[in-house]
Amino acid sequence: MRIFVAGGAGFIGSVLVPHLLEAGHEVTALDRFYFGPTLKAAEARFGDRLRILRDDIRTFDTEAALAGIEAVVDLAGISNDPSCDLEAHLTESINIGGGKRLAAAARRAGVRRYVYTSSCSVYGHGAGLGLTESSPRNPVSLYARAKCEVEDYAMQLGRESEGAFETVALRLATVFGVSPRMRFDLAVNVMTKNAYVNRKVSIEGGGKQWRPFVHVLDVARAMHIAATAESSRCAGRVFNVGSDENNVQIAQLAYRVRDAVPSTELVTVGTDPDLRDYNVRFDVIRETLGYQTTRTIDDGIQEVLEALRSGKVDPDDRRGYTLRQYVFLREAELAAQSLAIGGHILGEP
Repeated sequence: MRIFVAGGAGFIGSVLVPHLLEAGHEVTALDRFYFGPTLKAAEARFGDRLRILRDDIRTFDTEAALAGIEAVVDLAGISNDPSCDLEAHLTESINIGGGKRLAAAARRAGVRRYVYTSSCSVYGHGAGLGLTESSPRNPVSLYARAKCEVEDYAMQLGRESEGAFETVALRLATVFGVSPRMRFDLAVNVMTKNAYVNRKVSIEGGGKQWRPFVHVLDVARAMHIAATAESSRCAGRVFNVGSDENNVQIAQLAYRVRDAVPSTELVTVGTDPDLRDYNVRFDVIRETLGYQTTRTIDDGIQEVLEALRSGKVDPDDRRGYTLRQYVFLREAELAAQSLAIGGHILGEP
């Protein structure tokens, strides 16, 4: 199958793309590569079966890029709440405008299956435990509101297409684990890093708030299934992606990290209560698609610890912190604009 992955060099994308290639698919990966050449190893290993498009979801040539594509997985966008809040208009342009543009272009191009990456954060401050796909959404951040809007748009395109354009929305639990585009701004990863580096873990937002978690490789598996499963099992469906066992309260997560890293101190930080609080059920994806996760939170903690101990990941690399990298890129862009003459800074105008 020929699969197009928007955001293919990101935290999830740089794991998903090799996973799809290993399964025998041909992959086109679109990304701006803000966080480095995370698909370099995949390019070397899989050669022409991986096509790289270094471009922007808002402006790339959709007709040329999507020609012959059978399935699209949309992972593109600014991730996490602080980064989205940095410049709201930019988030709306990329996450909403770019997402809708890709979905509409995929339908025009005759793409059969469209997988939109949504988030369990759409439940926001959930009402009760065990939220399902039919539970009310209550987004409390720009990031989550953008997910709701594009999810609704893509699913409506599918309904209007009468089977010609099959849409699937995957609401991901909070992701963890090691990736070529490493992130230390995700709860499991950052707590583990802080315990290893500083022997201290902070509990923010009260600690009683619930979160579901899922390993990045299990996310890649879910996306592969959603892109290739029979139409009768997934077309027009919304799926929560994760496992009931990986629902934990933030304080519980901190204790598990402490247990894995001896001499770690737990510190409760006096911050405002976290408005995000959702405990989610995952029966539908298990019963409909036969999907089950393969990695636990404790597996993820040990994996991140091993990557830190071995030097596989650098906890000081700015690119491991989404907001920090975006601020750096924004400042670099503004500096270049103020210094450049005729498009050059040091070169001859």
